[in-house]
Amino acid sequence: MEHKQNDIYIMKRREPVSHIMTKDVKSINLHQGSLLEAKDMMEKNHIRHLPVTSGDKLEGIISLTDIHRISFGANFGQQAAVDASIFEMLTVAQVMKNNPTTITPDTQIREVAEMLAVEEFHALPVVDDNGNLEGIVTTTDLMKFLLEQY
Repeated sequence: MEHKQNDIYIMKRREPVSHIMTKDVKSINLHQGSLLEAKDMMEKNHIRHLPVTSGDKLEGIISLTDIHRISFGANFGQQAAVDASIFEMLTVAQVMKNNPTTITPDTQIREVAEMLAVEEFHALPVVDDNGNLEGIVTTTDLMKFLLEQY
């Protein structure tokens, strides 16, 4: 019986990220989406990372933190007016992280955890061999997976 439990544990350790990633990922089009749309999409869907695409191909990623960094309104007590001006001046392409680190659906969850623990980001877009967006995995996904193990 103990051996069987160890086999299950080993299988879990080798589990691909496709088992925990968000597959129905929200994204914004590089050429058609505005910065305000990106912010609204993240707030409406309660997400903190938004892949930026051109067709199905991943071009970048933008985070709610990126948007908050350029939002000065709260500092001056005029958030709506100041933010509207900033959002009109800047594009998604100017604020997003270009060519983000990516993984494939068969990347092992352990490898993803190691990457997120070492790097200074909290989400990894999941792409196929052609660079087409297939999903996203976040530190929250990893924490939920970990909680399921205990």
